[in-house]
Amino acid sequence: MIRIDDISYSIQGRQLLAGASATIPTGHKVGIVGRNGTGKTTLFHLITGKLLLDGGKVTAAKGLRIGGVSQEVPSNEVSLLDTVLAADVERATLLKEAETATDADRIGEIYERLTAIDAYSGEARAASILNGLGFDREAQLRACSEFSGGWRMRVALAGVLFAQPEILMLDEPTNYLDLEGTIWLENYLAKYPHTVLIISHDRTLLNKSVNSILHLYDQKLTLYQGNYDTFDNVRRAKLAEQSSMAKKQDAARDHLQAFVDRFRAKASKAKQAQSRLKMLERMEPIASSVENAVATFNFPEPTELSPPILRLDGVDVGYDDTAILRNLNLRIDQTDRIALLGANGQGKSTLSKLLADKLKPMEGNLIRSSKLKIGYFAQHQVDELHLDETPLQHIQRERPQEGQARLRGRLAAGGVGKEQVDTLVGKLSGGQKARLSLLLATLDAPHLVILDEPTNHLDIESREALSLALAGYQGAVILVSHDPHLINSIADQLWLVKGGTVVPYNEDMEAYKTLLLSERGGGGAASEAKKKAKGPKQKRLSNSERRKLTQPLKEDVAKCEERIEKLEVMKVTIAERMADPAFYAPENSAKLEELTKKHGEILQAMQKAEALWETASEALETARRR
Repeated sequence: MIRIDDISYSIQGRQLLAGASATIPTGHKVGIVGRNGTGKTTLFHLITGKLLLDGGKVTAAKGLRIGGVSQEVPSNEVSLLDTVLAADVERATLLKEAETATDADRIGEIYERLTAIDAYSGEARAASILNGLGFDREAQLRACSEFSGGWRMRVALAGVLFAQPEILMLDEPTNYLDLEGTIWLENYLAKYPHTVLIISHDRTLLNKSVNSILHLYDQKLTLYQGNYDTFDNVRRAKLAEQSSMAKKQDAARDHLQAFVDRFRAKASKAKQAQSRLKMLERMEPIASSVENAVATFNFPEPTELSPPILRLDGVDVGYDDTAILRNLNLRIDQTDRIALLGANGQGKSTLSKLLADKLKPMEGNLIRSSKLKIGYFAQHQVDELHLDETPLQHIQRERPQEGQARLRGRLAAGGVGKEQVDTLVGKLSGGQKARLSLLLATLDAPHLVILDEPTNHLDIESREALSLALAGYQGAVILVSHDPHLINSIADQLWLVKGGTVVPYNEDMEAYKTLLLSERGGGGAASEAKKKAKGPKQKRLSNSERRKLTQPLKEDVAKCEERIEKLEVMKVTIAERMADPAFYAPENSAKLEELTKKHGEILQAMQKAEALWETASEALETARRR
């Protein structure tokens, strides 16, 4: 359990937290959300003790290990696998001690503890985690020095997951993952056996992997039960209700004030007017609590071109003399919305550069419409902004003939607020820099927009604004993103970049997730069932035979689903009780211990029930195909 009591913290005169409180029960998986700059990362540092509180206190159960990713692993000659294995300090220490220990009692203690922490399966578990994050067996045996900083951040993440701390704290872990790694992580965190605190702007991750949302707003903390969509619905309903109440109160105040103004001077009504004036003084204002509106994105409307706007016939592309992608036969129309799937290193960025005219074909023909304009946004472009110049100076360079008012209007339409227009880019946040880069990339009203990880620096609200802007955009979109929610919102086609080629992927994102998890060892019991189901080709069953075979399997699935539903109700009931700060009073310690134990038992039971459901569902699907 983590208890946050009335904490306050300010930095450089700016108050981030003031009298904030929350209680996080043991075993909960909590997503921490709030606008960029509100203090989410600071809250992490206050919980771990890296920063000192101005007031209040944070307490956690004694003896619990807290783990997180603070920096990339060193660039040394140690292999990725050995680096991850070393991250579990207790395991590594005990294994080393076992080699030299001579006391019989101590040797017994060592081996008993090694068995308890499942030390002997360590290498297999570490390899599985690395594989899930995108490292094949060959890569796992290579030295850390052979990988870039972004990849070494993945290794650091693998290390903390392998160590399995009782309190796992992750700050935007998907920022250095691709879509495939993000999907694997969301599945892994959902099954993680201990408490998880995760700061994220990834809506899908917050829907799939957590059961509570801790909202940081207006210097306060509020814990909501359920995933992000549940929180969003409750939050919107509260804001709507509060706004309605505030409007009603304003109307009532206006009515009372009008009476006072009208009759205060009349002796016959003076007493009544005075009474109403006192009512006004006693009336506590109801804050509407409407959060500051998120700046919109605005993409200029392009002219209409005849299809196709771009076509590839037998194209090879790569670097120097090495082709990365071969024999590409693709077509893009102005109405297309395409998301590129595929692991890092397969060629998604290479394809994006080819389409954006940043790379030339090595072989074949690439035919573009003669009037085609392309807008290209890549992750590195944020880093190419001039830090010693203002946004206004950036856009002036692109539009030297336009006046100040017009340029400022363009910046405002792109979501660069008037308070940032004359601010040096070096002092802007990551999200503000991303908005400026997107604005510059789409300034010429392109017919095709290519977006390579556009959401890395954007909070949830800004991601939603980007999604709305793209939905209304009249041109083609090529999207590379680790955000499944954005892909589902925008893309109507999926292209799979894999094995040196690009082919349409005719299934949906859920099917892709299933495929990916089976390939990376994230499928659990279902994967095992799938392996067992493989065998010699069997004769097709008749309809009556198939019904006879599937009926008991259907009943098994239904029973599993019923069991999961009952456990879910029990979990929510207990979670609601444990979320009440009053429950943690000293006189309730015995009840708290009993309820915490019960909560842990329910979580274990749910994991078993879900595994049985996966097995039963897979068996049913196999039977239906016979």
